[in-house]
Formats: sequence, structure tokens, C-alpha cells
Amino acid sequence: MADTDGQVMTGAQALVESLERMGVDVAFGIPGGAILPAYDPLYDSKIRHILVRHEQGAGHAAEGYAMSSGQVGVCIATSGPGATNLVTAIANAYMDSTPIVAITGQVNSASIGTDAFQEADIRGITMPITKHSFLIKNVEGIPLAIKEAFHIASTGRPGPVLVDIAKDALVAKATFVWPEDLDLPGYKPTVRPHARQIRAAAKLIADAKRPVLYVGGGVSIARAQEELATFVEKTSIPVVTTLMARGVFPDSHELHMGMPGMHGTVAAVGALQKADLLIALGTRFDDRVTGKLDSFAPDAKVIHADVDPAEIGKNKWVDVPIVGDVKLTLEALNEAIDAYDRPDADAWRRQLATMKERYQPRWDEDPDGRLSPQEVIKRIGQLSPPDTIYAAGVGQHQMWAAHFLPHEQAGKWINSGGAGTMGFCVPAAMGAKVANPDTTVWGIDGDGCFQMTNQELVTCAVNNIPIKIAVINNNALGMVRQWQSLFYDGRYSNTDLNTESVPNFPLLAEAMGCVGLRATNEEEMDAAIKRALEINDRPVVVEFVVHKDAMVWPMVPAGTSNDEIQFARDLAPEWEEEVL
Repeated sequence: MADTDGQVMTGAQALVESLERMGVDVAFGIPGGAILPAYDPLYDSKIRHILVRHEQGAGHAAEGYAMSSGQVGVCIATSGPGATNLVTAIANAYMDSTPIVAITGQVNSASIGTDAFQEADIRGITMPITKHSFLIKNVEGIPLAIKEAFHIASTGRPGPVLVDIAKDALVAKATFVWPEDLDLPGYKPTVRPHARQIRAAAKLIADAKRPVLYVGGGVSIARAQEELATFVEKTSIPVVTTLMARGVFPDSHELHMGMPGMHGTVAAVGALQKADLLIALGTRFDDRVTGKLDSFAPDAKVIHADVDPAEIGKNKWVDVPIVGDVKLTLEALNEAIDAYDRPDADAWRRQLATMKERYQPRWDEDPDGRLSPQEVIKRIGQLSPPDTIYAAGVGQHQMWAAHFLPHEQAGKWINSGGAGTMGFCVPAAMGAKVANPDTTVWGIDGDGCFQMTNQELVTCAVNNIPIKIAVINNNALGMVRQWQSLFYDGRYSNTDLNTESVPNFPLLAEAMGCVGLRATNEEEMDAAIKRALEINDRPVVVEFVVHKDAMVWPMVPAGTSNDEIQFARDLAPEWEEEVL
């Protein structure tokens, strides 16, 4: 592409040329007045543009693309409402450290600040939820802004970057100059961990009698699953993986205790609470994991390794802070730990193994014979190929998917963690399928989530993106209803969705160009899953009609200590005595 240097281009041409130079092969977006000049050179570009039905769908699709591929996702919108419709996805990407570049059109530079038609200060609006943002008013600034945006989005702690471009900058012409080097004096992420901190961490690990690896989404983002596996093999330390890290360490491993937190396994919660050392990797001590913070892991010293220094010590006191890329950190720990003898922790591992065996996630069958949502999700995992990618919406079905799907491989689990965005599933699954066209992609959605963004199934149908969506239809906003059952005396205010009759999900799917299926019993369940797996020329939507009283257990009520974990049918929490 070097022959384009020195050519006179419009800003729109320079934008597309810059995206091509950054290796972009797909972008999700919708044209409109302010961004329209950019769509003309896109017509001739090798970049595949996927025309979504809503800008929020473009943002979540870019996230799904990025999370499943490790590459930067790209979404495009026009000014005003086009840009503001991206805000939810940008916030979601910021919370989950997902690298996306959002490109928005802006009104002419002379009109900025005048409340012009379709003007919105999208840079100001997104300031708290972007890693960085640009407002480009001059055509000459476009190539540098794009190169910097991709660098910032994908390095250090990844995140979303906004590039807002005035329409006159897209129309004006200038000589194209591609920046060979970047000069960002205020942006120097620490990637390599300090050797002294690594030695201090290794010493703490060697002295610990009840250590636990508390593994967060940063390990998945860093693609550090092999280094983690090596560390566990060397140390035999039990592992818990947060919601964002499911699959980075295989569930089937005997040392994996499951997911911790509000809806975590008893073994994972108990391990954290009774540990004498937490080795926290790429995690931010989120409130959904810690519960009441001052009672979280009260006897544990803490090693906290993260690429973002702002996270270390933010919520929990840290004894050994390690700033750096978690992949490099684990590599260094794997070397340093060889210098130490590890104490006998067999009793600790046996105690956790007992908890794990006794308190496996389970469910109660519906007395009326309806499908159990947990059974549906588990069966999807059993029948699907082992390399299947799963995207989840937010709510009860998300938690059941976190527990009952086969999380054995890294990069196969996509969901909204920090923001908890309903409507994430369908467009994120779309983005994941675009990035992995030869891999089966299932979306596990609820009837509430599905009705927020299901229009992107039209996008999938017309663009040959054959995802599979399981709609777990319990006729309610399930997680909110669960809280009403437990804490509001069963006063179900505005949580019944009446989805047993409206909408008819299979007919809705057919109207959008998909195959629509429904299952109401176990025989139909297996047949529908198998049929969905056979169809690869169109999207498939399978409605599973389940009972609405299923709950997610265990549960730690918000704002309480993890020691107050609740069980179905008030099972006595014997795990405290087991590990004391």
C-alpha cells in the first residue's frame, strides 16, 4: 500500500485507507448524513461492511468480534442519535476491557456547538467510558488518529476508543501521509513485571498453606491460558475463574473449583473466603465476586497482578502488587517458583475437593413437567461441537450458562460482565460468527434480552451469518423476578412478559429470515438442538419453553458477606466447618 503515500485524497478516502492499513477486514455500521462521505470509498474497499439494523447492534457485534478473535473490532455510526446509540456498547466494552474503535461522523466543524441538526457532543458524552477519544476537524489528522486509536485500544489494558470526524474533514482533500511512528508521551503501559515483585510473590506462594488462584478476565484477554496451566501444574494450587474468565482454565480439571461470587459455586466461594493467600491475576475485585468487601477473604494475603495499575489496591489491600501483562507475569512466576519448595497443602486441596463434590451446581425438576432451563443449557453444551463459541445475554440464563456449559477452552465464552447489558447476546454472537465463520456459535438468551436486539437476526439472515440462538423462555424477567421472590414477598411488579403467546418466537424468527423452532419437553428439546446444529445456511432460533420459578443457586445477596451464601431449599452451609 506504500504507493498511496503522497496521493491527494479526501478525508473519507484517507479514513478507509487507514483502516485497511490497520488490517481491518470487517466493520459493522449504519450510514447517515454526517458519516455518508466515508461510505463512498467503502463501496470499493476490501473491508467487509455489515449493515446492522441498530447502532447498538454494531457496537456489540464489534465486541463479539474482538472478544472471540483477539483483534480490534470496528463499528461506524453517524452523528447525533447514530452516535448516541453506540453509547451502551462503548460502556460495555469499557467495563469488560474489550478493544473496539468506534468511528462516528460529526456535523461540519463550523457548526459544532450550535445545536445543529443531528449534532451531539459524543466525545463529551463518552469521555468517562472510553480509553481515549478524538475529535478530528482537519483532514490531515485522520491517518494519525486512526493509527493511534488502534494502538491505544489494543495495548495495555484494552478498551474502546472513539474517533469522531467532522463532515467537512471527510470531504476536504489533502496529501495522504501515513505515520510510521507514534509519539504518545503520556501513554506508556507497563508490560513487563518488575523482577523484585515477582520474587516477593514467589516467596509468598512458597509459604502459603491455603493458596488460591483468583483468575479474572485479564488472563483470557492476554491469551495466557497456557502459562496459567503451566503454573497450576507446577504448584497444584486450586483455581477459581470469574465470569469473564470461564474457559481459560478447564472446568474438568480436578483443581478447578468453579466460578466465584454472587452466583458462584460453593467450592469457589469457600476457597476464597478461607484462603491464606489470593493470587489475583487480571481481575479487579469486583463487588459481584467480593460481596461485602471488609469480610472478603479476611485471612488472606494478596498478590495482585494486572496490567492496569489503577486496579491494584483500588478495592482490596494488596501485599505484593505486580503491574504488567499477565502473560509475561505468569511466565516470570513459572521461572521464579522453581527456586522454592512448596509446603504440603494436600489437606487444603482435599477440603476443597470435598466441597466441590458435595455442592455441585444442580437444579430441581419442575413438578409440572416443564423443561428446566439448566437442563436445556447443559444439553446444548453436550450436543454441540467441543470448539463451539457461546455468547450469553444477561440474567438467570447467563448464570446457568456460566455453570452448565462445558467451559474447557479459552476464548469460547462471550458475555457482558461489568455492565450487565441485556440485549448483548444476538449481536455479539453475530460478531463472533463473522470472526469465526467455520465455528459453531450459539447464543444463550432470555426472552427479555432477546426482545431488545433480535432485529440483528435480519442482519444475520441477509449477510449469511448462520448463528444459533437459544431463547430460554420463562415468560418473565427472570433474575429480577427471583429477587422479587426472595426480597419483595413475591410481589411481581412488571416482571411478567406474557411471552407464552406474544410474541410467537418461531414465527418471529421465520419473519426475519431464520429457521424458527420450539421445544416444550425433553424429547422436543433434543430434537430441536440436533436440528439446529444441522442447519448452517441460515440463522436458527430455538425457543425452549421452561418454567418460570427456576432460580439461580447458590446466591450471595447484594451487599452481604460471602459467608452468607444461600442455597436452594435452605440447605445448611456446612462448608465453613469443612475448611476451618
